[in-house]
Amino acid sequence: MSPRPHFLVLTYPLQGHIAPALRLARRLLAAAPDALVTFSTTEAAHRRMFPADAPNNHNDDGRLELIPFSDGTETGYVPTSDHAAFNAYVAGFHVAGARSVGELVDALGARGRPVTRVVYTMLLPWAADVARDRGLPSALYWIQPAAVLAVYYHYFHGHAGVVADHRHDPSFLVRLPGLPPLAVRDLPSFITDSTDTSDFFHSIYTTTRDLFDALDRETPKATVLVNTCEELEAGTLAALGAYDVLPIGPVLPAGDEAGLFKQDDAKYIEWLDAKTASSVVYVSFGSLARMAKEQLDELLQGLEESRRPYLCVVRKDNKAELAEAEARIKNGMVVEWCDQVRVLSHAAVGCFVTHCGWNSALEAVACGVPMVCVPQMSDQRMNAWLVECEWRVGARAEVGSDGVLRAAEVRRRVEEVMQGDARVAAAEWKRAVVEALGKDGSSDHNLRAFMECITSDVQ
Repeated sequence: MSPRPHFLVLTYPLQGHIAPALRLARRLLAAAPDALVTFSTTEAAHRRMFPADAPNNHNDDGRLELIPFSDGTETGYVPTSDHAAFNAYVAGFHVAGARSVGELVDALGARGRPVTRVVYTMLLPWAADVARDRGLPSALYWIQPAAVLAVYYHYFHGHAGVVADHRHDPSFLVRLPGLPPLAVRDLPSFITDSTDTSDFFHSIYTTTRDLFDALDRETPKATVLVNTCEELEAGTLAALGAYDVLPIGPVLPAGDEAGLFKQDDAKYIEWLDAKTASSVVYVSFGSLARMAKEQLDELLQGLEESRRPYLCVVRKDNKAELAEAEARIKNGMVVEWCDQVRVLSHAAVGCFVTHCGWNSALEAVACGVPMVCVPQMSDQRMNAWLVECEWRVGARAEVGSDGVLRAAEVRRRVEEVMQGDARVAAAEWKRAVVEALGKDGSSDHNLRAFMECITSDVQ
């Protein structure tokens, strides 16, 4: 008897990677009632997401298993300012992760639950090799926009020189095949800032390079699932012929989901319920960024000066800075973490001030909420370009030469977005996304095509 389709979904231990990977795992289960999924991230992240004493509400009648792999450490990466320590962690991660995932695949097969397809997120280039060594097909799950996939592809296939020659000129326009001219300041930071060996994130640059090397070794073509939809990035997707690219997004949560951060029990939904429609400014800079006191002060001052109600996420590692500023909070509510999609889909929310991580940008588009973008690193600058220039659902806020977003700019951009045409465009894109995800929509069609390919693999 042929084995059931069984996806091993592997992800790097960051919230911005874990969330879309776990959401995809659930989408795969929903799309194929006979499929099995094993979701796996590192042991340290797994313990934070699924504490041993917590009830297990994630097994989906035994179809979904949650099994960690080892990154070679007990604690995972412990943040430090020492870039050598980070680079050493990444190098060790590659070796230990490949060994541990290989053992996991073998163990699953030995107990009658053989893996039939490996699906992995970026920063795990070795996952394709583990799969190939065992005769298994693999698929990269690209959790950034197709535009960033295209930029990286062309950078690593003959266009690195033009970026390197002009990387210190933010306004220089780079012309890449199939893409509109892009200013250097809009390109992913890992190819403009991290190519030097002294840069803190140099190992992320080399890992990304290794990922595209791994894709190039796949025959006849690498399969890449992209967390976007054809409607959002039609032109870019048409130019990505080197891979078998399937846009299946936005991959959104299907209810309560596990993560690395505990949601605040503050009554923020009740607070939103008391506000008028489209009046609230929601502010969150994601799971990685920590704000300096000066930045937090400027942000809160700008929000207060807007005289609009605001819901602001300030993580607990910013508690000391927040304590000094709390006396000035008159119009807002501050929480440590929240259910972001639930907030964005609330009728009271009229604007999202965001670092413009791809998960956040997609969630805002899917909910029809315009954005003020404050990008910092990685793909965030490209995401902000898409929001402002391609979809016209927001505006990019300008930071000073000191890297600080000033109160006046916060106030100006919030007013621009909440009073301008971005709200109309956001509503139109929301309808397009709903259609893409609906039955027989473009993303639904692409996911079913992927699933049918898997079914034929195991028959």
